[in-house]
Amino acid sequence: MTFKLKTSLLATAVSAALLLPAMSAQAGGTISFGEDKSVSVGFGMRGGYSSVEDAAANGSRSNDFTLDSARLYLSGSFNKYIKGMLNTEKSNGESWEIIDANVQLQMTPEIAIWAGRFLSPSDRANMAGPYYSMGGGYWSNIASRYGWNGGIIGRDEGVAIVGSAMDNKIGYSFGAFEGQNIFRFSGVGAQSQSSAAAKVANADDKLMYAGRLQVDFWDAEPGYYGTGNYFGAADILAIGVAGRYKSDGAISTSAVSPVVPTAANSKKGDYSSYSVDFLLEKKDVGPGTASLEAAYYDYDTDDVFLSEQGKAYSAGAAYLFNEAVGWGKFMPFARYQTFQPDTNIDVKKYEVGTNYVIAPYNALITAVYSDTKTDGASNVNAFNVSMQFQF
Repeated sequence: MTFKLKTSLLATAVSAALLLPAMSAQAGGTISFGEDKSVSVGFGMRGGYSSVEDAAANGSRSNDFTLDSARLYLSGSFNKYIKGMLNTEKSNGESWEIIDANVQLQMTPEIAIWAGRFLSPSDRANMAGPYYSMGGGYWSNIASRYGWNGGIIGRDEGVAIVGSAMDNKIGYSFGAFEGQNIFRFSGVGAQSQSSAAAKVANADDKLMYAGRLQVDFWDAEPGYYGTGNYFGAADILAIGVAGRYKSDGAISTSAVSPVVPTAANSKKGDYSSYSVDFLLEKKDVGPGTASLEAAYYDYDTDDVFLSEQGKAYSAGAAYLFNEAVGWGKFMPFARYQTFQPDTNIDVKKYEVGTNYVIAPYNALITAVYSDTKTDGASNVNAFNVSMQFQF
């Protein structure tokens, strides 16, 4: 059972700062100091129970409780032109990290400058994150890989312009970022551009550039940090394109300490990726709301890391019934994703489950069965029950 709590104190305060779409967040924990001056605080945690086939030491099913995530949130508004946020994260036994620390300068109603640490422009799955996806939680980092590997939970230090046009029907963002942690959790042994391997390989120290363009054909989706589902609050038909590039962003060495990296065992290459994502959500389709989403990804490391180079696909479908049963409404869903790296060791994951939506984004219970298939390895079947609350 996975527990997920994320305060919508933050969502409330930052909805203005980030121009987030209204997501039924409950106001609370905000202290106002005058016109357009306020501070909001919050907390969040995610942990839970999982049961995985053949994962115990004796080959039986595993049974585990884990604390997956614990977060503290702080956001503020200095005036209607200057806003900021500070969020921390402790996950999977790791030490506390700052995941967001930035200021947003609202130059015009349509254009803002973001500076500091924040999510760089990316695909919808990464921008929505674990609390705003269709089936709850991340997309398991199989297709949408940068949110897992890149930066600090997809965040990075940099600066970006975030804008909209045509009554928020067109959204765009583009920025320059440090990009030193593109493969942070991938296990490929990537080296930074200040490492000994980078010096031996004569690698550049360039910034990473990232951008996203989105077009909404039905209701508009204002804001930068996004969502993967509106639970019937809007009719959405949207297509987004995202990409990122870093010269000499893939650096490796086969040297193992105390062996010193040499030109023979150090490699460098450019890193690039792009994606196309699609979301359709329509109210009043029979007795409820239907949702469909899909995405395509292409990753390139100049053949430095073949296990992180290749193509990926994801797709999902959900249906939210209008009629409440007890406290909430049922929302069955199914998701599929695959990553096809150039090592020819493909990974596929199938998920079938249901949300019990008590309050959109603020109170959900999710039960899901998953089957993960990796070429040359045994299937991994798992069952998970999760809870998500926001205050």
